[in-house]
Amino acid sequence: MCKHQPPCPTADSADREAAQPVAHHPEQGWSLLCNGVLLFEDTGELLPDGQIIAPHRPLGTHHITTAA
Repeated sequence: MCKHQPPCPTADSADREAAQPVAHHPEQGWSLLCNGVLLFEDTGELLPDGQIIAPHRPLGTHHITTAA
């Protein structure tokens, strides 16, 4: 389905979120990736086969420590 070179990761790949967006609607909170994955701004996903991936946001910045 992907015509990018190199090809984007497939919907069943662990790095599926790295695929190129083909439709981006930030006002509605979602993007459609070229591998058929719907990616939501809360980091949830809807795969082409109907499988739902729960949101998986990274830890907030209050958990990150930086060196001085």
